[in-house]
Amino acid sequence: MEILVTREPTDEKTLRALADAWFGDMVKGAIDIARGTLALGGDWHMDANVKLIEDGSSQEDVWGFNVYPEKRGDDAIEYISLINIRPRQGNRDMELQDPTLRRKVRETVAHAIPFLGL
Repeated sequence: MEILVTREPTDEKTLRALADAWFGDMVKGAIDIARGTLALGGDWHMDANVKLIEDGSSQEDVWGFNVYPEKRGDDAIEYISLINIRPRQGNRDMELQDPTLRRKVRETVAHAIPFLGL
């Protein structure tokens, strides 16, 4: 299965297929918070990151996350990825530290994957 790049809502069947293609219970993703574009799938967050860059994103706007198709609410998302380690942008950890940035990621993921109840 290919990595999905989308600006439109994704349904449960599609997210489940992405999970089944790679990790079974989880989908890695990258999000361009400036453009509201997501890339879902891949072995590494960097795979999705590369797809967004090819689609016209700027690296400083792209952040990584994980979603769990079978979970809902806060349990359905993690703000953790190696691509998030960016000391020059104020994030020194794999987990997004800035509450404003986390909110932007959550809002965009909530729009793109509405059934997760974020």
